[in-house]
Amino acid sequence: MTEYGRGPGSEPWHPEDPLYGDGGWEGQQAQMGQQPAYGGQPQHHHYPQQQQPQQSQYGDWGQGQAQQYDQQQYDQQQYDAQHYEQQQYQQSYEQQQFAPQQGQHGQQGQQGYPDGYQEGGWDGTGTHAHVPYAADPGDPYGQQAAAYGAEQPDLYGTPDAYPPPEPPARRRTEPEPEAEPEEKIDWDPGPDQGEHAFFAGGGADDEDDDEPEGRGDRRGRGGKGAKGGKGQGKKSRNGCACLVVALVFVGGLGGVAYFGYNFYQNRYGTAPDYAGDGSGQNVSVQVPEGSGGAVIGRLLKDAGVVKSVDAFVSAFTSNPEGNKIQAGAYILEKEMSAESAVEMMLDPDSQANVMVKPGQRNIQVYKVIDEKLDLTAGTTRKIAEKQFEKLGLPEWANDGEDIKDPLEGFLFPGTYAAAKGMKPEAVLKPMVAEATEVYEKYDLEEKAEALKLDGPLQVVTVASLVQAEGKTLEDYRKMAEVVYNRLKPTNTETYQLLQFDSTFNYLRNESNIQISESEINSNKDPYNTYTNKGLPPGPIGNPGEDALKATLNPTKSGWIYFVATDGVSKTEFARTAAEFQKLKDKFNASRGN
Repeated sequence: MTEYGRGPGSEPWHPEDPLYGDGGWEGQQAQMGQQPAYGGQPQHHHYPQQQQPQQSQYGDWGQGQAQQYDQQQYDQQQYDAQHYEQQQYQQSYEQQQFAPQQGQHGQQGQQGYPDGYQEGGWDGTGTHAHVPYAADPGDPYGQQAAAYGAEQPDLYGTPDAYPPPEPPARRRTEPEPEAEPEEKIDWDPGPDQGEHAFFAGGGADDEDDDEPEGRGDRRGRGGKGAKGGKGQGKKSRNGCACLVVALVFVGGLGGVAYFGYNFYQNRYGTAPDYAGDGSGQNVSVQVPEGSGGAVIGRLLKDAGVVKSVDAFVSAFTSNPEGNKIQAGAYILEKEMSAESAVEMMLDPDSQANVMVKPGQRNIQVYKVIDEKLDLTAGTTRKIAEKQFEKLGLPEWANDGEDIKDPLEGFLFPGTYAAAKGMKPEAVLKPMVAEATEVYEKYDLEEKAEALKLDGPLQVVTVASLVQAEGKTLEDYRKMAEVVYNRLKPTNTETYQLLQFDSTFNYLRNESNIQISESEINSNKDPYNTYTNKGLPPGPIGNPGEDALKATLNPTKSGWIYFVATDGVSKTEFARTAAEFQKLKDKFNASRGN
């Protein structure tokens, strides 16, 4: 035999060619005039029945030629095997593409074809072993190339080539094309995915989703959609999704518009405000010390007097006298315009409060409370004497039997609400609470021990004396030293006698600077520090915080005497009796004596 027919052959038909597969595999091979071997290679089998006549005709020489021919056939088979391995390496792209099908078709190919077919044609892996077809008899160039054993270019070895054809037994249905984007929306995640009922749809149309469909079925699906079938369900769900998106979009625009409007109103718009002078319903508002327009506006808004803080701040700053609004309680009306509220707070009649001044005695405070509450004179004093234990005094307060007023020194200076209709105890209780809080802040029990006093009550008593006798902040510390130096047992100037006119005036409820010696020496009341050594039984007024601080931090300059040389505001201090006499002469000279 010759090497004729071993060439790669002409270009194969593509599976989409309309003439592809008409004659079947056997028909194509019959027309080609070749042996029925798939792939264009002759089957590498020996045929003893054709070699026997050569042996009988030529004898030994024929037998040798036959052996030589067999040797050539064997060599050719070895060459084909090596060439097959090279083509297998070059055609790795097709092997990888059809690799998952090896287990499916390899065994079938081995069982359905003779051994020679596997060797020269299909190798059981879905990949052609050598060349796809034998030479085309109608192509003279292809026949010539095949006759001389030459190889034509492998038209299946490029990435753009069509895949090689497969035997009829291995042909598979074409894979369905990918679903169009519209159908991807219809993807059913299954029961394990927990699809929400809103997007899951419903009805009998959904039962067809799991059935396999071909191209015809997909075209039919479009028809259903046109007729209101399953496609209508998709459109309905798409419509719901669009509705949700539209609602979210509209809601977002509404939110932006709302916040934008509020921002504009807060920045540039007119602040909300009531109209008129109020609803006629009275309300009491207490303004703390140091409050500005914004703080007052917040208090009024919370009480329902004004509609917004900004409106009050605007009216407060626009009024030339707005900064004259001071701390205290005010009787206003609800739902007032901001301008009316400012004007009413500037009116003294609306200031329903009681102001306790530093050094002021309780008897004076009681009188003002009676007036503010429109009560009979003396009403508040009587209630203070009867209910003082219920007003929140500290435990160490009022431990002396000779104390004239249990609340003296505990109505802390400040401004407190006192509107008509309130009870006196309701006005007094906040004053006592404020004094208790301040005294606890300075830890008077520990300070009393350091100052060699008998307790916190004596600290408050010294502070009340400092407040009553001192005139300025500079005087307070010097006055505190005078008290402590006169209380010392080593005092040989006054022998522990304070000799303060303020204590005698307290017991007489007077403020007389001219007291005769006979009057002073004849009065033996415990509050008379001319006739009684040491401190009075209790405070003689309500000291302020400045006097309290000076009491806790006196000077150490040796001051033991003092004289108000002008009789009003100027106080001078001395260390000895001689210096003190000079100050007295100065005082008498100022009065023309």
